[in-house]
Amino acid sequence: MKDLVLKPRMSEKAYQQSVASNVYVFVVPLTVNKMTIKQAVEDQFEVTVTKVRTVIQSGKAVNSRHRRARPIKVNRADIKKAYVTVKDGDTITIFESEDEKDTKKKTTKKAKVAKAEK
Repeated sequence: MKDLVLKPRMSEKAYQQSVASNVYVFVVPLTVNKMTIKQAVEDQFEVTVTKVRTVIQSGKAVNSRHRRARPIKVNRADIKKAYVTVKDGDTITIFESEDEKDTKKKTTKKAKVAKAEK
């Protein structure tokens, strides 16, 4: 199931869930079921999945703005989110890479400031 595209949901709520309770949020196609999601996560990230919950979020109705025309009501596309719980001790490095980038930036800034002071 490596051909299934799993897009991690990057939000504050998803980050807190991953830190607190090993629950990771992915945006998946509308047609996949829980078993396929479980197999894809286990294959791609090499973790043990204990639970999968799915939610279909309805598309929001918005006004489309066209040039020199009236606004037209348009619906955004529906999305399906999968909340994947992994076994204790297993982690998926989605947000950890962002944290490492931040620490690298801070250390390089400190090094630049120290060089400039010398």
